[in-house]
Amino acid sequence: MLPMMKKITLLFSVFCLSLSLFGQDIHFSQFYLSPLNLNPALTGVMNCNVRLTANYRNQWASITRGGVYNTASASYDQRFTSGRYDYFGLGATVWNDDAGTGNFGTTAFKASGSYAKRMAGSRSSSHYLSFGFEGGLSQRRIDFANLRWGTQWDGAQFDETLSTGEEFNQPNFTFFDASAGLLWFSNFGDDANLYIGGAYHHLNRANISFDDRENEQLYSRFTAHAGGEVPLTDNLSLVPGIIAMIQGPSLQVNSGASFKFGLGSSRFNSQAFHLGVWTRIGNKVENGITNDAVILSTRFDYNEYTLGFSYDLNVSPLTAGSSGQGGFELALQYKFCGNERRGVYCPNF
Repeated sequence: MLPMMKKITLLFSVFCLSLSLFGQDIHFSQFYLSPLNLNPALTGVMNCNVRLTANYRNQWASITRGGVYNTASASYDQRFTSGRYDYFGLGATVWNDDAGTGNFGTTAFKASGSYAKRMAGSRSSSHYLSFGFEGGLSQRRIDFANLRWGTQWDGAQFDETLSTGEEFNQPNFTFFDASAGLLWFSNFGDDANLYIGGAYHHLNRANISFDDRENEQLYSRFTAHAGGEVPLTDNLSLVPGIIAMIQGPSLQVNSGASFKFGLGSSRFNSQAFHLGVWTRIGNKVENGITNDAVILSTRFDYNEYTLGFSYDLNVSPLTAGSSGQGGFELALQYKFCGNERRGVYCPNF
Protein backbone atom coordinates (compact mmCIF):
# COMPACT_ATOMS: atom_id res chain seq x y z
CA MET A 1 0.00 0.00 0.00
CA LEU A 2 1.25 3.48 -0.82
CA PRO A 3 2.01 5.81 2.10
CA MET A 4 -0.79 8.28 2.86
CA MET A 5 1.08 11.35 1.62
CA LYS A 6 2.01 9.60 -1.64
CA LYS A 7 -1.67 8.75 -2.17
CA ILE A 8 -2.60 12.36 -1.54
CA THR A 9 0.01 13.52 -4.05
CA LEU A 10 -1.28 11.11 -6.69
CA LEU A 11 -4.91 12.10 -6.14
CA PHE A 12 -3.99 15.76 -6.36
CA SER A 13 -2.08 15.08 -9.59
CA VAL A 14 -5.10 13.35 -11.11
CA PHE A 15 -7.34 16.25 -10.06
CA CYS A 16 -4.96 18.76 -11.64
CA LEU A 17 -4.70 16.59 -14.74
CA SER A 18 -8.45 16.72 -15.28
CA LEU A 19 -8.81 20.43 -14.61
CA SER A 20 -5.65 21.75 -16.23
CA LEU A 21 -4.36 19.44 -18.94
CA PHE A 22 -7.73 18.88 -20.55
CA GLY A 23 -8.97 22.38 -19.72
CA GLN A 24 -12.10 20.93 -18.08
CA ASP A 25 -13.26 19.64 -21.47
CA ILE A 26 -14.18 16.04 -22.15
CA HIS A 27 -12.00 13.98 -24.47
CA PHE A 28 -12.26 10.60 -26.15
CA SER A 29 -9.39 8.42 -27.33
CA GLN A 30 -11.66 7.32 -30.20
CA PHE A 31 -12.21 10.92 -31.29
CA TYR A 32 -12.98 9.72 -34.82
CA LEU A 33 -16.09 7.95 -33.46
CA SER A 34 -17.44 11.03 -31.68
CA PRO A 35 -17.85 13.43 -34.63
CA LEU A 36 -20.14 16.08 -33.12
CA ASN A 37 -17.89 16.46 -30.08
CA LEU A 38 -14.90 16.79 -32.39
CA ASN A 39 -16.09 19.46 -34.82
CA PRO A 40 -19.56 20.94 -35.53
CA ALA A 41 -18.65 20.98 -39.23
CA LEU A 42 -18.96 17.16 -39.12
CA THR A 43 -22.70 17.41 -38.45
CA GLY A 44 -24.48 15.42 -41.14
CA VAL A 45 -21.23 14.53 -42.92
CA MET A 46 -21.83 10.84 -43.65
CA ASN A 47 -22.78 8.49 -46.47
CA CYS A 48 -26.18 7.83 -44.90
CA ASN A 49 -29.15 9.92 -43.85
CA VAL A 50 -29.18 9.59 -40.04
CA ARG A 51 -26.43 8.77 -37.54
CA LEU A 52 -26.81 7.80 -33.88
CA THR A 53 -23.62 7.79 -31.80
CA ALA A 54 -22.94 6.81 -28.19
CA ASN A 55 -19.60 7.00 -26.34
CA TYR A 56 -18.58 5.95 -22.85
CA ARG A 57 -15.21 6.43 -21.12
CA ASN A 58 -14.02 5.27 -17.69
CA GLN A 59 -10.58 6.19 -16.36
CA TRP A 60 -8.35 6.40 -13.28
CA ALA A 61 -10.31 3.70 -11.40
CA SER A 62 -7.03 2.14 -10.24
CA ILE A 63 -6.06 5.35 -8.41
CA THR A 64 -9.29 6.95 -7.25
CA ARG A 65 -11.07 3.71 -6.29
CA GLY A 66 -14.67 4.86 -5.75
CA GLY A 67 -14.10 8.31 -7.29
CA VAL A 68 -13.72 7.21 -10.88
CA TYR A 69 -13.91 9.51 -13.88
CA ASN A 70 -16.87 8.71 -16.14
CA THR A 71 -17.79 10.40 -19.41
CA ALA A 72 -20.86 9.50 -21.48
CA SER A 73 -22.08 11.13 -24.68
CA ALA A 74 -24.95 10.57 -27.12
CA SER A 75 -25.64 12.39 -30.38
CA TYR A 76 -28.07 12.44 -33.28
CA ASP A 77 -27.40 14.04 -36.63
CA GLN A 78 -29.07 13.99 -40.02
CA ARG A 79 -28.15 15.22 -43.48
CA PHE A 80 -30.39 16.83 -46.08
CA THR A 81 -29.78 17.50 -49.76
CA SER A 82 -29.47 21.09 -50.94
CA GLY A 83 -29.48 21.75 -54.66
CA ARG A 84 -27.75 19.32 -57.00
CA TYR A 85 -24.60 18.45 -55.07
CA ASP A 86 -24.61 20.17 -51.69
CA TYR A 87 -25.84 19.09 -48.26
CA PHE A 88 -26.70 20.57 -44.90
CA GLY A 89 -26.83 18.80 -41.58
CA LEU A 90 -28.63 19.19 -38.27
CA GLY A 91 -27.71 17.50 -35.02
CA ALA A 92 -27.96 17.43 -31.24
CA THR A 93 -25.56 16.22 -28.55
CA VAL A 94 -25.88 15.54 -24.84
CA TRP A 95 -22.97 14.52 -22.67
CA ASN A 96 -22.22 14.11 -18.97
CA ASP A 97 -18.89 14.05 -17.20
CA ASP A 98 -18.29 13.16 -13.53
CA ALA A 99 -14.85 13.35 -11.96
CA GLY A 100 -13.51 12.22 -8.62
CA THR A 101 -14.91 11.89 -5.12
CA GLY A 102 -16.01 15.53 -5.17
CA ASN A 103 -18.51 14.66 -7.90
CA PHE A 104 -17.20 17.45 -10.08
CA GLY A 105 -19.54 17.19 -13.02
CA THR A 106 -20.69 18.85 -16.22
CA THR A 107 -23.78 18.14 -18.29
CA ALA A 108 -24.19 19.74 -21.72
CA PHE A 109 -27.06 19.97 -24.19
CA LYS A 110 -26.07 21.35 -27.60
CA ALA A 111 -27.53 21.71 -31.10
CA SER A 112 -25.40 21.96 -34.23
CA GLY A 113 -25.78 22.70 -37.92
CA SER A 114 -23.51 22.52 -40.96
CA TYR A 115 -23.43 23.18 -44.68
CA ALA A 116 -21.26 21.15 -47.08
CA LYS A 117 -20.46 22.85 -50.38
CA ARG A 118 -19.10 20.77 -53.27
CA MET A 119 -15.96 22.44 -54.61
CA ALA A 120 -15.06 19.91 -57.34
CA GLY A 121 -15.52 16.27 -58.24
CA SER A 122 -17.09 13.64 -60.46
CA ARG A 123 -19.09 10.43 -60.08
CA SER A 124 -16.03 8.69 -58.63
CA SER A 125 -14.53 11.51 -56.57
CA SER A 126 -15.69 14.48 -54.55
CA HIS A 127 -14.18 17.48 -52.78
CA TYR A 128 -16.21 19.41 -50.21
CA LEU A 129 -15.84 22.31 -47.83
CA SER A 130 -18.10 22.13 -44.78
CA PHE A 131 -18.64 24.74 -42.09
CA GLY A 132 -20.65 24.31 -38.91
CA PHE A 133 -21.85 26.02 -35.76
CA GLU A 134 -22.87 24.67 -32.37
CA GLY A 135 -24.59 26.27 -29.38
CA GLY A 136 -26.23 25.14 -26.18
CA LEU A 137 -26.30 25.10 -22.41
CA SER A 138 -23.86 23.51 -19.97
CA GLN A 139 -24.51 22.89 -16.30
CA ARG A 140 -21.58 22.53 -13.88
CA ARG A 141 -21.68 21.23 -10.31
CA ILE A 142 -19.51 20.04 -7.42
CA ASP A 143 -20.07 18.63 -3.93
CA PHE A 144 -17.76 20.65 -1.70
CA ALA A 145 -18.63 18.50 1.33
CA ASN A 146 -16.76 15.56 -0.23
CA LEU A 147 -13.56 17.49 -0.95
CA ARG A 148 -10.44 17.34 1.22
CA TRP A 149 -8.05 20.29 1.45
CA GLY A 150 -4.39 20.53 2.37
CA THR A 151 -5.25 22.82 5.30
CA GLN A 152 -7.31 19.96 6.82
CA TRP A 153 -4.32 17.60 7.04
CA ASP A 154 -3.08 17.57 10.65
CA GLY A 155 0.00 15.46 9.97
CA ALA A 156 -1.67 12.10 10.52
CA GLN A 157 -5.14 12.33 9.00
CA PHE A 158 -7.74 14.69 7.54
CA ASP A 159 -9.65 16.68 10.15
CA GLU A 160 -12.93 17.92 8.63
CA THR A 161 -13.40 20.38 11.50
CA LEU A 162 -10.40 22.41 10.32
CA SER A 163 -11.01 25.37 8.04
CA THR A 164 -10.56 24.77 4.32
CA GLY A 165 -9.45 28.32 3.70
CA GLU A 166 -11.77 28.39 0.68
CA GLU A 167 -15.16 30.03 0.15
CA PHE A 168 -17.58 29.10 -2.63
CA ASN A 169 -21.22 30.15 -2.88
CA GLN A 170 -22.24 28.67 -6.23
CA PRO A 171 -21.92 24.85 -6.27
CA ASN A 172 -24.27 24.57 -9.27
CA PHE A 173 -24.67 26.91 -12.25
CA THR A 174 -25.57 26.97 -15.96
CA PHE A 175 -23.92 28.84 -18.83
CA PHE A 176 -24.26 29.23 -22.61
CA ASP A 177 -21.52 27.82 -24.82
CA ALA A 178 -20.85 28.16 -28.56
CA SER A 179 -18.42 26.66 -31.08
CA ALA A 180 -17.69 26.85 -34.81
CA GLY A 181 -15.68 24.71 -37.22
CA LEU A 182 -14.47 24.09 -40.78
CA LEU A 183 -13.78 20.83 -42.60
CA TRP A 184 -12.30 19.94 -46.00
CA PHE A 185 -12.75 16.39 -47.20
CA SER A 186 -11.97 14.56 -50.41
CA ASN A 187 -13.07 11.11 -51.48
CA PHE A 188 -11.32 9.32 -54.35
CA GLY A 189 -13.43 6.17 -54.27
CA ASP A 190 -14.87 3.76 -51.74
CA ASP A 191 -11.54 3.15 -49.97
CA ALA A 192 -9.37 6.23 -50.55
CA ASN A 193 -10.01 9.56 -48.84
CA LEU A 194 -8.61 12.33 -46.73
CA TYR A 195 -9.93 15.10 -44.52
CA ILE A 196 -8.60 18.03 -42.51
CA GLY A 197 -10.53 20.29 -40.19
CA GLY A 198 -10.42 22.75 -37.36
CA ALA A 199 -12.79 23.97 -34.65
CA TYR A 200 -12.93 26.90 -32.25
CA HIS A 201 -14.71 25.86 -29.05
CA HIS A 202 -16.02 28.18 -26.31
CA LEU A 203 -16.33 31.24 -28.53
CA ASN A 204 -18.03 33.26 -25.80
CA ARG A 205 -15.64 32.27 -22.96
CA ALA A 206 -18.30 31.87 -20.27
CA ASN A 207 -17.68 32.51 -16.57
CA ILE A 208 -17.16 29.11 -14.88
CA SER A 209 -16.31 30.22 -11.34
CA PHE A 210 -18.00 28.46 -8.43
CA ASP A 211 -17.90 31.83 -6.68
CA ASP A 212 -20.30 34.28 -8.34
CA ARG A 213 -18.26 37.17 -6.97
CA GLU A 214 -15.39 36.23 -9.28
CA ASN A 215 -15.00 35.99 -13.04
CA GLU A 216 -13.08 32.92 -14.19
CA GLN A 217 -13.46 32.65 -17.96
CA LEU A 218 -13.41 29.28 -19.66
CA TYR A 219 -10.42 29.08 -21.98
CA SER A 220 -11.27 28.82 -25.66
CA ARG A 221 -10.11 25.55 -27.20
CA PHE A 222 -8.60 25.27 -30.67
CA THR A 223 -8.84 21.85 -32.31
CA ALA A 224 -7.10 20.70 -35.48
CA HIS A 225 -7.62 17.21 -36.85
CA ALA A 226 -6.82 15.23 -39.97
CA GLY A 227 -6.99 11.69 -41.27
CA GLY A 228 -7.93 9.48 -44.14
CA GLU A 229 -7.75 6.02 -45.61
CA VAL A 230 -4.96 4.67 -47.82
CA PRO A 231 -5.61 1.37 -49.65
CA LEU A 232 -2.70 -1.08 -49.42
CA THR A 233 -4.30 -4.12 -51.07
CA ASP A 234 -7.83 -5.02 -52.17
CA ASN A 235 -8.85 -5.88 -48.60
CA LEU A 236 -6.35 -3.96 -46.47
CA SER A 237 -6.13 -0.23 -45.79
CA LEU A 238 -4.15 2.05 -43.50
CA VAL A 239 -6.32 4.52 -41.57
CA PRO A 240 -4.15 7.25 -39.97
CA GLY A 241 -5.45 10.10 -37.82
CA ILE A 242 -4.32 12.97 -35.63
CA ILE A 243 -5.95 15.52 -33.37
CA ALA A 244 -4.28 18.46 -31.63
CA MET A 245 -6.05 20.58 -29.01
CA ILE A 246 -4.78 23.78 -27.42
CA GLN A 247 -6.69 25.28 -24.50
CA GLY A 248 -5.09 28.05 -22.50
CA PRO A 249 -1.73 26.73 -21.22
CA SER A 250 -2.59 23.13 -22.10
CA LEU A 251 -1.81 21.03 -25.15
CA GLN A 252 -2.94 17.53 -26.08
CA VAL A 253 -2.08 15.55 -29.22
CA ASN A 254 -3.45 12.12 -30.17
CA SER A 255 -1.96 10.42 -33.21
CA GLY A 256 -1.73 6.95 -34.62
CA ALA A 257 -3.19 4.61 -37.20
CA SER A 258 -5.30 1.51 -37.64
CA PHE A 259 -5.15 -1.31 -40.12
CA LYS A 260 -8.53 -1.90 -41.72
CA PHE A 261 -9.22 -5.46 -42.84
CA GLY A 262 -12.07 -5.50 -45.35
CA LEU A 263 -14.57 -8.33 -45.11
CA GLY A 264 -16.86 -7.18 -47.92
CA SER A 265 -18.46 -3.90 -48.98
CA SER A 266 -20.95 -2.12 -51.22
CA ARG A 267 -21.98 1.51 -51.67
CA PHE A 268 -23.61 1.84 -48.23
CA ASN A 269 -22.89 -1.46 -46.50
CA SER A 270 -19.50 -2.69 -45.42
CA GLN A 271 -17.93 -5.21 -43.10
CA ALA A 272 -14.48 -4.46 -41.77
CA PHE A 273 -12.28 -5.05 -38.75
CA HIS A 274 -9.77 -2.46 -37.48
CA LEU A 275 -6.73 -2.82 -35.21
CA GLY A 276 -4.80 0.28 -34.19
CA VAL A 277 -2.13 1.79 -31.95
CA TRP A 278 -2.18 5.43 -30.90
CA THR A 279 -0.30 7.70 -28.55
CA ARG A 280 -1.36 10.71 -26.51
CA ILE A 281 1.00 13.45 -25.38
CA GLY A 282 0.25 16.56 -23.38
CA ASN A 283 1.79 19.18 -21.20
CA LYS A 284 1.62 18.92 -17.42
CA VAL A 285 1.71 22.22 -15.56
CA GLU A 286 5.22 21.66 -14.17
CA ASN A 287 6.69 18.87 -16.31
CA GLY A 288 6.39 20.22 -19.85
CA ILE A 289 5.51 17.93 -22.76
CA THR A 290 5.04 14.35 -21.56
CA ASN A 291 3.88 11.11 -23.15
CA ASP A 292 0.63 10.38 -21.33
CA ALA A 293 -0.67 7.12 -22.79
CA VAL A 294 -0.38 4.43 -25.43
CA ILE A 295 -3.81 3.56 -26.79
CA LEU A 296 -4.79 0.18 -28.20
CA SER A 297 -7.94 0.26 -30.32
CA THR A 298 -10.20 -2.04 -32.24
CA ARG A 299 -13.30 -1.43 -34.33
CA PHE A 300 -15.82 -3.58 -36.14
CA ASP A 301 -18.05 -2.28 -38.96
CA TYR A 302 -21.03 -4.40 -39.92
CA ASN A 303 -23.30 -2.70 -42.42
CA GLU A 304 -25.03 0.13 -40.55
CA TYR A 305 -23.43 -0.78 -37.19
CA THR A 306 -20.03 0.28 -35.83
CA LEU A 307 -18.62 -0.90 -32.52
CA GLY A 308 -15.34 0.50 -31.21
CA PHE A 309 -13.27 -0.35 -28.13
CA SER A 310 -10.03 1.19 -26.88
CA TYR A 311 -7.84 0.92 -23.81
CA ASP A 312 -5.34 3.51 -22.55
CA LEU A 313 -2.07 2.24 -21.09
CA ASN A 314 -0.81 4.95 -18.76
CA VAL A 315 2.88 5.78 -19.32
CA SER A 316 2.97 9.16 -17.53
CA PRO A 317 4.53 9.84 -14.09
CA LEU A 318 1.23 8.58 -12.59
CA THR A 319 2.31 5.04 -13.49
CA ALA A 320 3.46 4.51 -9.88
CA GLY A 321 -0.11 4.76 -8.70
CA SER A 322 -1.97 3.48 -11.75
CA SER A 323 0.27 0.45 -12.44
CA GLY A 324 0.01 1.43 -16.09
CA GLN A 325 -3.78 1.29 -16.07
CA GLY A 326 -5.49 4.25 -17.69
CA GLY A 327 -9.03 3.76 -18.92
CA PHE A 328 -11.29 1.94 -21.32
CA GLU A 329 -13.67 3.38 -23.85
CA LEU A 330 -16.64 2.10 -25.84
CA ALA A 331 -18.19 3.66 -28.94
CA LEU A 332 -21.31 2.61 -30.83
CA GLN A 333 -22.78 4.01 -34.04
CA TYR A 334 -25.86 3.16 -36.02
CA LYS A 335 -26.71 4.72 -39.38
CA PHE A 336 -30.00 4.82 -41.26
CA CYS A 337 -29.16 4.71 -44.95
CA GLY A 338 -31.41 5.32 -47.92
CA ASN A 339 -31.17 5.38 -51.69
CA GLU A 340 -28.59 7.86 -52.94
CA ARG A 341 -27.70 8.42 -56.59
CA ARG A 342 -25.15 11.20 -56.24
CA GLY A 343 -22.10 8.96 -56.28
CA VAL A 344 -19.26 9.30 -53.79
CA TYR A 345 -19.84 11.88 -51.08
CA CYS A 346 -17.57 11.62 -48.04
CA PRO A 347 -15.19 9.36 -46.08
CA ASN A 348 -16.70 6.71 -43.81
CA PHE A 349 -16.43 8.44 -40.41
